[in-house]
Amino acid sequence: MKVEIPGYGELNLKYLILDYNGTIAVDGRIPERIKEKLRRLAKEFQICVVTADTHGNAKASCEGLPVNVCTFPSEDAAGSKKRIVDELEHETCVCVGNGRNDILMFRSAALSIAVMDAEGMYGKLAMEADICVRSMEEGLDLLLHEKRLIATLRG
Repeated sequence: MKVEIPGYGELNLKYLILDYNGTIAVDGRIPERIKEKLRRLAKEFQICVVTADTHGNAKASCEGLPVNVCTFPSEDAAGSKKRIVDELEHETCVCVGNGRNDILMFRSAALSIAVMDAEGMYGKLAMEADICVRSMEEGLDLLLHEKRLIATLRG
């Protein structure tokens, strides 16, 4: 996805990095409407779901979706997420998350979107985000309707 944003710059986004719990999943389950948006976004992005897998069901929940699931120990979730972004060319990554352990990946990414949905959002994450949204659905819609990105980020 290539987007020219007046007064902000050009974004050349290739990877969509998604936190799992609290971001695309509520209580460990991905709503069907989110799954459909992920299928649509997979035409434009390589999608990676990053998680410490609190509920132990992330891979099963993502089965059949066009995503890669990257799990890691919860002790270093923040560092693990940052390393994944850095390994995937951070300047081509858009990251979406809601938690404290998303701060480092937000700092590395070309674009970061903080989600305040049913499980809440770590308050200080808003200071690191390029954009804050009220729901995961709204966050994904920003990428499906790029003029929304332009309207929000232009100078």
